[in-house]
Amino acid sequence: MNLTQAPTLETSRLILRGPEPQDIAPTIAFLLDRERSEGFGSSPNRGEAWRWFALNVGHWHIHGYGYFTIEMKDSGETAGIAGIWNPEGWPEPELGWALYAGFEGRGIAYEAAARARRYAYEDLGFSTLTSNIVPGNTRSVALAERLGAWFEREYENIHMGHDLLYRHPAPGADDGRDDDGSVEAYA
Repeated sequence: MNLTQAPTLETSRLILRGPEPQDIAPTIAFLLDRERSEGFGSSPNRGEAWRWFALNVGHWHIHGYGYFTIEMKDSGETAGIAGIWNPEGWPEPELGWALYAGFEGRGIAYEAAARARRYAYEDLGFSTLTSNIVPGNTRSVALAERLGAWFEREYENIHMGHDLLYRHPAPGADDGRDDDGSVEAYA
């Protein structure tokens, strides 16, 4: 049961869909793992983590977009989240991503973020996006740069403190790669 009006998007390996009740447990586990989720906004207890999940559901209803659940096509496993985030106090809409334990190092975050960005540009009509990254999160910086984003400025995030703002290229200014990272073949 989809808890939002989120569309279902696909890539070669992934399904990006709205949050569902079965996503609560893996999301809570991720947010309670301080080491894994510190750069994302870890939660101190199960109640706060559950509230974050509910916040994402509400974000979809208020804005018409939010974090998609990343589901692996081959196994149905929940691999993480990726999507567009813009709660009160954010400088502007952000392309964000987070993978759950055991799903790193396979290009999943790139594939999901690229598809979510394409959705934001083509379906929602956004002309730009940022990725807001906590200093020291070198993996997210590398992914933002792989997606073609560049460092624009530092700012104070009302929830995370000091953050780095990376700017994504405008629609149509991509690097010729498909959502899965492969180079497009032009006839």
